[in-house]
Amino acid sequence: MEEMFSRGWDDLIARDTGPLHVRLILQPAVAVILAIRAGWRDAREHRSAFFWTVVREPTQRRPLFRQLRKDVGKLFLFAMVLDVIYQILVLYWEYPVQTLIVAATLAIVPYLVVRGLVTRVVTQTRPPLPRA
Repeated sequence: MEEMFSRGWDDLIARDTGPLHVRLILQPAVAVILAIRAGWRDAREHRSAFFWTVVREPTQRRPLFRQLRKDVGKLFLFAMVLDVIYQILVLYWEYPVQTLIVAATLAIVPYLVVRGLVTRVVTQTRPPLPRA
């Protein structure tokens, strides 16, 4: 069991070299662009930060997760497909848990962090807009 975790960790760390390593820069960059757009939208609609709304308001979770899936769903699937291709080319096998870890790290984590930051910064720096 320990050998399996050690191999898995080594495989995850080794992804910064070899084929398709540029995805480690491009996919978070696309997630950041999507998050900036969503953060501006949240600020324009006078909504609080995405993550805190999910945590504190259970009634808002379903629509927010739908929005997350709409915003990042394709990017997450693309990250998974590229990671599977990488694994087949380099590791000669496919490890689903590693695929989920890498795709979530490249697509969802940067999106959540940047969306919350953008919402807060825009809300703090812009004068309040009249509600429509």
